[in-house]
Amino acid sequence: MSEATLDGRGRLTLPKEVRERYGDHYRIVQLHDGIKLIPIEDDPLDALRSEFADVEKTAEELRADAREGALEGAGR
Repeated sequence: MSEATLDGRGRLTLPKEVRERYGDHYRIVQLHDGIKLIPIEDDPLDALRSEFADVEKTAEELRADAREGALEGAGR
């Protein structure tokens, strides 16, 4: 865990290790007890493609499987 302090103009500088690991773009989420920084990929579509590169089913097949699972879970 590391610390960061706002400067006089309200800017926050993240430690170099954090920037190198997560990048330079973040979404700020306000929580009831603080804030959370969520890294945003430079190209979100490329990030999704690489995340799901090993998925062999089509979107329709995945949707049908999810629907079937939901129906079974509902006691169909």
